[in-house]
Amino acid sequence: MFDRLIEAVSRSHLRAAFALFALSLALFVPGQFTLQPMDRDEPRFAQATKQMLETRDFVDIRFQDEARHKKPVGIYWLQSAAVAGAEALGITDARGQIGYYRIPSLIGAIIVVLATYWAGLAFLSRRMAVLAAALMAASILLGVEARLAKTDAVLTATVVVAMGALARVWFAHVAPLASARPGTGTILAFWLAIGIGVLIKGPITPLIPLIVVICLALRERSLAWAKPMRLGLGLAIVVAIAAPWLIAIAVKSGGAFFTESVGKDMLGKVGGVAEKHWGPPGAYAVAFWATFWPGAPLAALVGWFFWAERKDDAVSFLLAWIVPFWLVLEAMPTKLPHYVLPLYPAVAILTLLAAERSAVPERGWRLWTSAGLMLLIPLALLIGAPFAFLKFDGTLPISAMPLLGIATLLAALAARACLAADVRAATIWGILAAMPLTAAGFRFGMPELQAINLSRNLAATARVAECKDPRFATAGFREPSLVFLTRTDLRMISGGEVLAFLNGNEGDCRVAFVESRDEVEFLTQLPAVSTGMRLAGRVKGININGGRPLDIGVWIKR
Repeated sequence: MFDRLIEAVSRSHLRAAFALFALSLALFVPGQFTLQPMDRDEPRFAQATKQMLETRDFVDIRFQDEARHKKPVGIYWLQSAAVAGAEALGITDARGQIGYYRIPSLIGAIIVVLATYWAGLAFLSRRMAVLAAALMAASILLGVEARLAKTDAVLTATVVVAMGALARVWFAHVAPLASARPGTGTILAFWLAIGIGVLIKGPITPLIPLIVVICLALRERSLAWAKPMRLGLGLAIVVAIAAPWLIAIAVKSGGAFFTESVGKDMLGKVGGVAEKHWGPPGAYAVAFWATFWPGAPLAALVGWFFWAERKDDAVSFLLAWIVPFWLVLEAMPTKLPHYVLPLYPAVAILTLLAAERSAVPERGWRLWTSAGLMLLIPLALLIGAPFAFLKFDGTLPISAMPLLGIATLLAALAARACLAADVRAATIWGILAAMPLTAAGFRFGMPELQAINLSRNLAATARVAECKDPRFATAGFREPSLVFLTRTDLRMISGGEVLAFLNGNEGDCRVAFVESRDEVEFLTQLPAVSTGMRLAGRVKGININGGRPLDIGVWIKR
């Protein structure tokens, strides 16, 4: 049914790239500006970038007065460039709009898709490489990271570019007659990706290719196949990219950056649980069925191929990309869903490789399992979204429901294709289902669920003060999104300090956000007749970090 479509899209590399670019925009753009800053990591990154623009200090990274020595500076520079570009175009209050900070992640996600196509060409026909890249574009996890102003979409882009280059070096060794010798451009792409990756998130980008090189060297009992990588040139490129800032931050922080980022952040996650993000071994394997939808059901359909053909040159490379690093992540106590994202492009390519080699069962339980998994996510959202809206907001997601219904119908067609063992048709139907699903969730669902939009609603309520330059404080509710949406010097205080804050310098306009538990102490101090102090409104909702219901008063003193 879809043969003509696939043929038309893959007729040339330019046409394939344009189609994948357009698909990426359709999947990633909805929600970029309507989703509030998603606590806690995203607003920490965005606020640190905002402070760089405010202070013009592009070396040190700070969240309010606290040094943020966890990740290198690369993503902050990219976000600064995006916001500064928006300001140069005359966009009002670009620094206060989270969507502009998300532009690097959007671009990074698009590069992930295009790089998956390029990497896939080393393993697949052009038609199947297009499908692998499109499947990656439709994956839920990449869609999430495309909308978050943090490192992971850009990090994954650097990994996929590096692995696409490394794959070409590998095939030049194992299949010299069928594969062209990698040119200088391919080698430069590898090392540029490594250097940029180091500046984005430290050792992760170089670590994944290093593990692959070690695994394949053990398979070949030799490192000779990797000789074309030109290690000396590569290290010079990486040093040229990363060293200037690393030296500058070492001098400015007195070495504290390396103590915090390596000693506490990275090694802390390896040896312990960082920020309560614990998960048991196997957590990523369970999450895979949701985070890689609609690709996960197709991977389940052909999963036996991964093991049966493990000695094949192409499969060996892809398994070396996926398995060792995945096991490392499963062994770590700290679990965050996005850690496995750089491995998903390899899963997409491996899944389509199995399909291209007709490694699809014609009957049996695998077909039914794949079909059931294909329907699972749309059905869960179709049922769960009305329940969540009724429980927390007392309304129904009217805008999202038609889209969720369409997504479920398209997923049913994908499930039918799974039962027919037609992986190509199932892939396309699954991608088509992902489009209304992502629009329903990111454009209409989450932005319209008021209960989880506490910071945005608090900032909106505070605007009734109608004063030029209010001072802000918060008691009880301390999420980073509130700092980003108000001002950098938002004070974190206790309930007993609220009255003193509101009665600050005469002539100031002051706004205090006081959570109900802290409000008790404040109200006992409030005089019977207060001058100019009033309750502007109350905001109720759920803190998405922990799920605790909150009732927050917005108090104003003019």
